[in-house]
Amino acid sequence: MWIADGWKDYELLDCGGGEKLERWGQQILVRPDPQAIWETDHRHPGWRQANARYSRSSTGGGHWDKRKLPEQWAIGYKDLRFQVKPMNFKHTGLFPEQAANWDFAMEKIRNAGRPIRVLNLFAYTGGATVACAAAGASVCHVDAAKGMVAWAKENAKVSGLSEAPIRWIVDDCAKFVEREIRRGKTYDAIIMDPPSYGRGPGGEVWKLEDNLYPFVKLCARVLSDKPLFVILNSYTTGLAPSVLGYILQMLIGKERGGKVTWDELGLPCSESGMALPCGATRRRRGDGKSPPLCGRWSWRSRRGALWRFWATTAPVNPLWPST
Repeated sequence: MWIADGWKDYELLDCGGGEKLERWGQQILVRPDPQAIWETDHRHPGWRQANARYSRSSTGGGHWDKRKLPEQWAIGYKDLRFQVKPMNFKHTGLFPEQAANWDFAMEKIRNAGRPIRVLNLFAYTGGATVACAAAGASVCHVDAAKGMVAWAKENAKVSGLSEAPIRWIVDDCAKFVEREIRRGKTYDAIIMDPPSYGRGPGGEVWKLEDNLYPFVKLCARVLSDKPLFVILNSYTTGLAPSVLGYILQMLIGKERGGKVTWDELGLPCSESGMALPCGATRRRRGDGKSPPLCGRWSWRSRRGALWRFWATTAPVNPLWPST
């Protein structure tokens, strides 16, 4: 499991009973989490003093029960800054477990020794966009939701990256990639965070099981001759992690070489010392050359996997952190 343990402004205080208790800066939130099926004794005072709790409705959806909570506030991760805004469907505009991917991407970009072009697809509020731009890459940020792209611009601004080389694109991701292929554009790194189900700005329907394979195949055509990395995230519980791992291996790894590996993303829980599984990711990393695929495959997952394609073996963190 890759654990996002570098946070100061975010903390998973406790979890259990289908909920998680979180600190976002100075604000304490309680949100549902389907992974936290064990019991907790609720000894942490935050359970009783939370600024807001999101409650699900028996008829679908849900609502926030707020005490005293600002509409939005900023939190930081290392040198990055993000605007947090509680909204419908329990979300806050940020997935803190993705910090493990931000660190991975920033380290690769800073050590590349050359200019790096990053394509961030289904880019949401721009966590990965801001991280890659802060590391020195030029980034193309693509999302079908105009409001999410506007939010991502806010995050870039509060991170001091208003003038960074970022292209902001509101478009269906597949259609945009098709146009980039026709233009002959390529990228050294691609980040994909596709939803299980969604619609594009023109009503285009996206269903992960039907669209992911052809979409990754399409994206492989905009990879440069010296790919640095590819990251593919999934929060879909119905697909085994190896399925998505094999897709990236077949469509990118075999042709481009490098290392392909996948694992869970997790958040350390202060109260219990466990790590809460928070989704999956897969990585492919290249070293700018085209060696044959070598190294080992490994996966460990209960919800999905983190798929990352890379060139050298990464240490595998334990499921139960020692700290």
